[in-house]
Amino acid sequence: MELVRNQSKKLAVVLAGVAAVMLIGQVDSVRTYITEIRNGPGTQNAFDMFKEATGEESLLSAIRDKAAETRIAPVNARVDRVWKAIPGYNGLEIDVEATYRKALGGTLNTKIPYVYRQVEPEIQLKDLGAHPIYRGNESKPMVSFMINVAWGNEFLVPMLDTLDAEKVKATFFLDGSWLSKNAELAKEIQKRGHELSNHAYSHPDMSRLSAERARLEISKTEELLQQTLGVKNRWFAPPSGDFNQKTVDIAASMGLKTVLWTVDTVDWRKPSPDSVIAKIAKKTEAGSLILMHPTASSAGALKGMIDSIHAKGLSLGTVSETLSSERVQGHTVE
Repeated sequence: MELVRNQSKKLAVVLAGVAAVMLIGQVDSVRTYITEIRNGPGTQNAFDMFKEATGEESLLSAIRDKAAETRIAPVNARVDRVWKAIPGYNGLEIDVEATYRKALGGTLNTKIPYVYRQVEPEIQLKDLGAHPIYRGNESKPMVSFMINVAWGNEFLVPMLDTLDAEKVKATFFLDGSWLSKNAELAKEIQKRGHELSNHAYSHPDMSRLSAERARLEISKTEELLQQTLGVKNRWFAPPSGDFNQKTVDIAASMGLKTVLWTVDTVDWRKPSPDSVIAKIAKKTEAGSLILMHPTASSAGALKGMIDSIHAKGLSLGTVSETLSSERVQGHTVE
């Protein structure tokens, strides 16, 4: 009985304090008052008693309302009829509990400091099985340059310099026979912070190879990437875009996803840099993978391509970044 009387007294003190605050028109000070009494001596259960007596506190209710209003649902990975495997894209929501705890430390009229968290889709790219990939998710405002390297050494460093100047990272798919002869140049690409991946060994038409030969083409380059550069690779780009399901299955058995492209510069035909820029400006959209090689055309067009992509509000990242489900930084729900 004495315990009940003591709890009743504590509850009366809490409610009286809340009433006093509300009477002078400072409703927002309730959370400050609650914080103070919560930390005061002998009031360990005061906050819980307040919630039990008055119901859900208005600050928490406001945060929950905002969270429900602004939540962006995640997008599942899927197999598209045309584009084949398309990765998912994380959703975004307000972390109600973290936001609430952070807001309790604020003062009167302080803007609520929303804390966000990403929500992964139930179905990820890894769950789809062995399918080729031609693009990232159309909801993700990021694109990638896929630079296939089997020749064109004279244009590599100028392209690297442009990428450095524009603070852009690309994915270079290296032909194994090229890598075996140009290890130092490959290390320079790696030193500049770019992603390095597998482009087979001798630039064959993969669909025409036996399973044994196809496996060898991929594995030889994979071993070179690991031994020469210490690279643990995730992607395989078939030379000339030639492949069949056997190719995809073999790559998958080696832990690699088969990647093609969304937009092709066709730079091996030696188009003018201006025409390449115009094509990229017209056809690139969220999720695009843009194919090029170290050629005079792409070297001359590279800065213009980057400018046209940024003008569309799109970010540039590596293939791994574009095909991940991670949200692009800076895209919130407020």
